[in-house]
Amino acid sequence: MLAAVACLALHADSAAIPGPSADIFDPVEARAEHLVPGAPRVLSKKEEWFQDKALRPDVHVSDADLARWTTPSRAARERRKIGRAKAASVDAEVWPGERLEPVTTLYNVWTHEALPILPGDGHEIDGRFKAFLRDHFTNQATNMDTRLVDVLRQVAGKFSARRIEVVSGYRSPKYNLMLRKKGHQVARHSQHMEGHAVDFRIRGVATQQVLHYVKSLRLGGVGFYPHSQFVHSDTGPIRYWRGS
Repeated sequence: MLAAVACLALHADSAAIPGPSADIFDPVEARAEHLVPGAPRVLSKKEEWFQDKALRPDVHVSDADLARWTTPSRAARERRKIGRAKAASVDAEVWPGERLEPVTTLYNVWTHEALPILPGDGHEIDGRFKAFLRDHFTNQATNMDTRLVDVLRQVAGKFSARRIEVVSGYRSPKYNLMLRKKGHQVARHSQHMEGHAVDFRIRGVATQQVLHYVKSLRLGGVGFYPHSQFVHSDTGPIRYWRGS
């Protein structure tokens, strides 16, 4: 009888002892759970816009900036005279005292401003090009890639274009986000926001002809927009696409 009672007590004690499957607090395992990095949170469009705005300096174009950029300095005027003299020596039809015709004139369809590109223009056009392609919505400017000037100059020479209409240059993050919300086909991280793109067209020249020539330059991305009748050219990776 005593043996039976002892066996029952031993069985009860063994059942009370927690086994390996019981919930035992393990400090090492609990600490490991806190060290595991969580999944990155997806930013909303508004948060992305604030992040882009914080990374890009807020530079607005004032009337004084426009006056300074449109009025060349004395050194720039001297370099322009040298460039005109070289052009006159090459072209027998240009004589001293005769007006030198620009290679082409850029016309901004939003601001209705004109920017002539003259033979011999060097880096003195950089400031004027920066102001000319500013964001018309926020009046902000950025340092535009000057290789875009060479693209427009070569396009003008290829098609003997006296005037090139510029549809879009620099696009601020605020304006780019607004266009996306309205359903326009603009990239979230557009080359326009970096100052590396320009959209343009030439009246009287088929957009496809301009497209094929800009592709042959193999500078960067080239987009074709047949409905809006303009060509996109940027200095990013070489790629091609068709928009609306």
